Amino acid sequence: MQNNNFKKIADNLLQPAGIEIDGKHSWDIKVSNPNFYGRVLLQGSLGLGESYMDGWWECKELDEFFYRLLNARVPDNVKISWPIITGFIKARLLNLQSQSRAFQVGEQHYDLDNNLFEKMLGKTMAYSCGYWPKAKTLDAAQIAKFDLICKKLDLKKGQKILDIGCGWGGFAKYAAEKYKVKVVGVTVSKEQARFAKELCNGLPVEIKVMDYRDLDEQFDNIVSVGMFEHVGLKNYKEYMQVARRCLKESGLFLLHTIGSPKSGNNSDPWLTKYIFPNGVLPSLKNISQTVEGLFLIEDVHNFGADYETTLIEWYKNFEKVWPKVKNKYDERFYRMWKYYLLSCAGAFKARYMQLWQVVLSPRGLEGGYKSIR
Repeated sequence: MQNNNFKKIADNLLQPAGIEIDGKHSWDIKVSNPNFYGRVLLQGSLGLGESYMDGWWECKELDEFFYRLLNARVPDNVKISWPIITGFIKARLLNLQSQSRAFQVGEQHYDLDNNLFEKMLGKTMAYSCGYWPKAKTLDAAQIAKFDLICKKLDLKKGQKILDIGCGWGGFAKYAAEKYKVKVVGVTVSKEQARFAKELCNGLPVEIKVMDYRDLDEQFDNIVSVGMFEHVGLKNYKEYMQVARRCLKESGLFLLHTIGSPKSGNNSDPWLTKYIFPNGVLPSLKNISQTVEGLFLIEDVHNFGADYETTLIEWYKNFEKVWPKVKNKYDERFYRMWKYYLLSCAGAFKARYMQLWQVVLSPRGLEGGYKSIR
């Protein structure tokens, strides 16, 4: 009886999104376990994701399901669940991104399997949004993103560049080869560092496994791609202070980050548990407040809509490689990874999440900054 009541509540919540339970559309969900309704209503996004991993429900087009769900702002009409409450309390009372915890995301996510990531991400090994205005392929979109960053920083031959959160070294390799600069990349992932050192062998690129807070040398320019999401509200100011002390007066700092249109504890309980431990999305308000007294904002570029295409391409690659790697994992991992990629694709399509490139200068460029697109 209780499950029937929960089902009625779920039906009413999904109606504005045009989603039906056991409906005929590709974005409708098929529920196989009646306990699904109570679990999701009690646990919110954590319950939704875990019940999918457990095989309690199916959907032919997960990305379209999430697009419709989030475009109709259905989560805004759901009462705050216990995981959300505890997550908010933890974020406020604890520093989940403290220096002692800095390597956790590297160990849990980025150290997972270089072979899997290589097959999924493509030749560039770029694990961030590609730039798609003219690109036809994933590799081309990532190269376009690399070049966009280099042009925005106005890189010059012989300059020394800092890459905070350098990943597998794709940008460092591109900048060193195409723009003849020296690059120092830092990461908290040992596996990323090992791969990046091999990738950049013979180039003026140095890769270090270290926390950004330990940086203390000066650079002509700084870039940080897809790392600020791991910094955390309590550490934003220190992060910017580190960047400021490492940047020459004449330099530029490009911050490339996923963001939220609203300020607050923008972390998803399921994503932080299974994919990105301690992750939290900044808002533009967070960024602007944090850089006060340290940097002047020269340019803000939002191309978050491009992330949907990027994620769909990653998912296609993941599906192709799965038969070759599945002996290392289990069905629950497969469903977790599929849910991760396609739920995020739907969220970006609904503009529920944003992607910003913010160009910062210490004191403002004389004559102004020329926006590059």
